[in-house]
Parts: sequence; C-alpha cells; structure tokens
Amino acid sequence: MLPFALTIFTGAFLLFQVQPLIGKYILPWFGGGPGVWTTCLLFFQTVLLGGYAYAHFSSTRLKPRQQVVLHFVLLGLSLALLPITPSESWKLDLSGEPNGRILILLMVTIGLPYFVLSSTGPLMQQWFSQTNPGVSPYRLYALSNVGSLLALLSYPSYFEVRFARNEQANLWSGGLVVFVIFCGYSAMRVWRQPLSGAAVKSVAPIAAETTAGAEPTSVIDKLLWVGLPAIASILLLATTNKLSQEVAVIPFLWVLPLSLYLLTFIICFDHARWYHRGLFTGLLVVGIAVVCQLLQAGSDAPMRLQIIGYTATLFVACMVCHGELYRLKPAPERLTAYFLFISAGGAIGGFLVAIVAPAVLNDYRELQLGFWLLTYALGVLAFRHRSRELVVAAAVGVLLVIFALPALRSLLDDSPGYGGELLEFFRDRVLYIVASLILVGGLLFDLKTRRLSAEFNGRMGVFVMALCVAVGAVFIVQWNTREAVKVLSASRNFYGTLKVFDYNPNDEEDHYRLLLHGATTHGLQFTKPEKSVLATTYYAESSGVGLAMAQLPEGPRRIGLVGLGTGSLATYGRKGDYLRIYEINPTVEKLARSEFKYLEYSQATIDVIMGDARLMMEKEMRGVTSPQFDLLALDAFSSDAIPVHLLTKEAFAIYLRQIKPDGVMAIHISNRYLNLRPVVERLAAHFDLNVVTISDDNEPEWWIYATTWMLVTKNKEFLNTPKIKEVGEKAESANLTAPLWTDDFASLYSIMK
Repeated sequence: MLPFALTIFTGAFLLFQVQPLIGKYILPWFGGGPGVWTTCLLFFQTVLLGGYAYAHFSSTRLKPRQQVVLHFVLLGLSLALLPITPSESWKLDLSGEPNGRILILLMVTIGLPYFVLSSTGPLMQQWFSQTNPGVSPYRLYALSNVGSLLALLSYPSYFEVRFARNEQANLWSGGLVVFVIFCGYSAMRVWRQPLSGAAVKSVAPIAAETTAGAEPTSVIDKLLWVGLPAIASILLLATTNKLSQEVAVIPFLWVLPLSLYLLTFIICFDHARWYHRGLFTGLLVVGIAVVCQLLQAGSDAPMRLQIIGYTATLFVACMVCHGELYRLKPAPERLTAYFLFISAGGAIGGFLVAIVAPAVLNDYRELQLGFWLLTYALGVLAFRHRSRELVVAAAVGVLLVIFALPALRSLLDDSPGYGGELLEFFRDRVLYIVASLILVGGLLFDLKTRRLSAEFNGRMGVFVMALCVAVGAVFIVQWNTREAVKVLSASRNFYGTLKVFDYNPNDEEDHYRLLLHGATTHGLQFTKPEKSVLATTYYAESSGVGLAMAQLPEGPRRIGLVGLGTGSLATYGRKGDYLRIYEINPTVEKLARSEFKYLEYSQATIDVIMGDARLMMEKEMRGVTSPQFDLLALDAFSSDAIPVHLLTKEAFAIYLRQIKPDGVMAIHISNRYLNLRPVVERLAAHFDLNVVTISDDNEPEWWIYATTWMLVTKNKEFLNTPKIKEVGEKAESANLTAPLWTDDFASLYSIMK
C-alpha cells in the first residue's frame, strides 16, 4: 500500500498547495475582490471533474498497461510546462467581467498539471484495487484529503510567510517532479500485475456494473451523489464570499472554510462511526439559526463571532452532506464512477455560485439557498431511508433554537434588536410549530409500533418534501427580501453587490440617496440642489481628506482619487482643478452618473479611469515622465473588506511616483474589524515619509460619519499647518517595527481589533 499512499498523499498536497498560491499570485491583477477566488475555485472544481472523468473512463475502457502509458505521457507533458509562474502579460488589459480571462489564464498556466494531479486519487485507488483485490480503497481517499488539508494549513502558516511567490512556484514545481517519481513506482506495480482475476474486472466496460454481489445503484442515489456535494460546494463558496466581503480577500480566509470542508471528507470517509446522523442534523438546525442571526446583525456582529459562526455551521453542514454521501457509497467496483459523480456535484455548485448567481441574483443569496437545498435533501433522505432519526433530530434542533436564541442575541447586542424578529417569529407561532410537529409526527409514525409508518411513501412522501421546500422558500423570502426603504437600484457583478436607497422622498429638505456596497455605505447625497454639494459621510470638511484638500496650495490642483463611490470627493473640485478617478467596477460609474450628481455638479475637469488603480497607474508611468498629483486619496473598499494589494510596499512605490515631491497621500482606514494604522505607519517608515492620523469623531450632523484618515507625505510643513497639527496624531513608535506588508506577505492577525 505504501507506494500508492505516498503517491496519493503527495498528489493531494500539491493539488491544494497550488490553489492559494496561484490565487494569491493573480489576485492583484484582477482587482483584489472575492470574485477572484470564487472563479479560481470554479476552475479547480471543473478541472477536478475532468480529472475524475479521465480516471473513470481510462480505468474502465483501457487495459492496465495502456492506462500506465497514457498517464505517463500526460505527466511528461506536465513537466514540460514547468515552472507554473504566470506571465505578467495577463494583467495588462482588464475590463468588464474578468471571469473568462481568469479561467483562460489558469488553464494555460496550471491546467494540465492540475488535471493530472486531480486524477491521482481515484486512479491510484483503482490501481490499488487491481493489485490488492479484496482490500477496501476508501481509506486511501481519506488519506488524500489529509494531504489536501495539510497543504492548505501549511500555506498561510509556513509557505506564504517564508517564501516569495516565485520561490513558492519553484518549490511546487520541484514537488511535482517528486510526485512523478512516486507515481512511476506505483505504475510499476500495476505493470507487473497479471491481467487476470480482479484485473479483468477493471478493464471490462460492463463488468463494473454487473459484478456479482454488487447491487445496482438507483437513480435517486445517483442524484444524491451529485446533489449532496453540490450543496456542500455552494455553502463552501458562499461562506468564503461572506467572510471575504466583510474582512479581506486573503489566503487565510480562503483556506479556513476550505480546510473545514476537506476535514469533513476526511472524517466521514475514514469510517462510518464518525458521522452520527441525529447529532449533526440537530446541530445543523441550530447552525442555520445562528447564521440567520448573523445575517440579520450584518457587519455589526463582532468579526470573531462571524468567523466562528459561519465556519462552524459550514463544518456541520458539510458533515451532513458528506456523511450521508458516504452512507450511499457503492461497491469498490463502481468507485471511479462514484467519485466522478461527486466531482460533478462540486463543479456544479461552483458554477452556480461563480457564474449563475451573479447573472440572475442582485444580492448574495447563495448561503440561504444552500441551506434551503440542504433541508430539502434531508427531506429526500428521510423519505428514502424512512428515517425517524432525521425527523426527531430536526425537531430537537428547533426546540434548542427556541430556548438558545436569546443567549445568542445577547452576544450580538445588549439591547433588543438583532435577532429579535426571529425570536418573536418563534414565540408568536409556538402553537403552529407544535401543531405542525404533531401533524408531521402523525404522518411519519405509527404510534403503536413506534416506527415509521409503512404508509410513508408515494404521495405522502411527495407532500412532506413539498411542504419542506415551501417552508424553506417562505423563510428565505421573509428574511432576505424585505427592505425598510425604497430601493432605486440593485445590482450584482464580479465585484460585489450595489444598492441605491431612496430615503425620505416626501421630505424635500431631507430627501437623499445612499449607495450601499455589500453592507457598507459608500456615500450619500441630498437631492435638494442647495444641499447636494455638501460633503457627506466620510468626506466632510473636518475629516482628514477634507482638511488635506483645504491645505493644498491655491491655483489649479491635480487630484487623484482611488475609488469612485458616489463621487463625493468631487465636491471639492474647483474651477481649473483636474480630478483623475480610478474605479474598477463599471456599475459604480454608471450609478454615480445616473443616481447621484456629484460628478455633474463639480467645477473641476474629471476623468474616470476604469480598471484597477494600481495597474492603471503602473501602465500610465510608462508614458508619464513627471509626477502628476498634488494629492492622491485612497478610498477603495469592497464592502468593508480592505484591498490588501493597494496597501503593500510595491503599491506605495507606485503611488510615490505618481505624486509630486511635496504631494500628499490621504488614506482612508476606517474599518470595523481591523486597525490599519500600523500598516500605513510601517510603510511610511520604510519610505522615510512623514505621517499623521486624523480620527474625526465629531458628528455635528447625522449625515457626517466618524472616520479615520491618514496623511502621508515628505512635506513636513504641510503636516505642521495649524488645522492639521491640531488634530493629527503622530506615528506610534511601536508601529514603526510592525510587519511590512508586501505582495508576498500581509499579516491580518496583528491588526485585528
């Protein structure tokens, strides 16, 4: 078993080590948003499906020696494509939805090596079955997931912090060579195996389905082979999206959900005893209630509580999906087909989240829809297996939710509010819930025998499943489509969700529109002409950027803005000024011009440059011989997540070439979860710049928000002007030795609030 175990372990390690590596590599090239990782996962799941299909068809259509020859041809071609470092030419032209470009880049760069590695698990297990007839290969599948999990955990904790990206790519290429050696040794075992006995079965196309003693697999079971992993994949990507939107798009927040996802595979496929159907079903009900609470609280929930709540529920949900999937496993003769169906489900889930959801939904609903589909799948399983355990566990979970919900609400907020509506929902409907449980109990149980009723089939089963789907749909509609104010526009694309709200339309004085990106306000504007030119929210005259604007010299000014939003900062533009605004999301520009008037009313000349600010500036430097800006304001956030690639040493080097020698950078660091001040102060120290922090907690009007800006410049006199000196806080000495953020390394642990 050792040669096959080493091959499977090494292949799985390389397979999942390359995922965060290549994702981190191309993240700055495509805007640094959550959509980059989602598209990467779609590619990985799709190629994994291709690898499993190759393993299935080669093992059922080809003789063992033919399989060996074909596999080594593919391995040789993979080695010829090393190293896997992507060419920087891919980042030069970025416009519109970049999903297709990302997929093509990944296919050209790592497509074939990843395809070959993805086939390793099922193919080696099939070869092991040929050389060790009668021995179960399923523990080798658990071993492959151990290798995958180790790769994911070691990347952010070891490889990311110790090696540059090019070094990581070279190490991975060396690992592929080692893998080929292990694979060759395993292939020798197959090559020497006589074509008789168990080996004959593996090469007969029909024998895999007709082996004596192997019961045929039903259509429903095959649908569940696809459906359960598809649901787990949806929940994985939806959870990752949620965390990345609110905190940052970094490997750690990619790796954590994916690691838990893989851990459930390891646990469930090691042995049936690790998955207890009743326990995890009850925990799933509680977990869904927790997620509903967190969704209701939104970004006001503490970051650690969000991470724990979302990932713990993901773990329980994946345990249910993969535990039930293991219970449906076929005989080893159908092993490759079984894994092919599983892989197809994962790819379908990824496709639904990465491609379909942004096209058909104007908000992030995948998490809610994923849990709804899982409740439906449990209904199917209860009907299919006549499982009293599933029904009782779900009922117990509901009771736990009713009694535990107040404690969870107190964690989110000391006063009634977040989650209060859900609590009232249960309290006001206790009689209905109890009556429903009695009704369902009467439908499912024969009270005399205390067993599931023999009549629980046919139309009755369809009725119960339809009831489950209807209740889930009503729940989703009730909790996720209600808005307190009129929504003028709601849209979603690769870069996130955008909503424009219309407040107080009947009040001429206080009628205003507000732009929400994810869960974060990105500006508001009054509709009354006299008030429409006011600098609102984070951009008031008392804010750091407002003070910096006021201290700029008289005469025509050149100002660069990273992040458009509603265009609020354009209100500072005077006649003769030039504003160059960088914006990556085309929908933001459309809304800034159609729903807001800051750009229209500004007296300055304005150019909106579409694309990632860092890449656009880098491109412009090749044609610009002198610095451009008196002031460069960085205000690019995706929801509340920080764009890490805009706050690195390499990014600052670009900015400094784009401002005048005495120019100023104004950096917006307001954040619910992270203290970005040490990051900027460390960067300033690295480049020998002066820096002050201006925290404006003064909120004289409701439409002026508390905010924190940092001003960075070589010009000491600018920071010593009375108005800035009065409110500016000098750099803290401890921050001058904080970790320096680079494109290869950014530590969020040290700056968590």
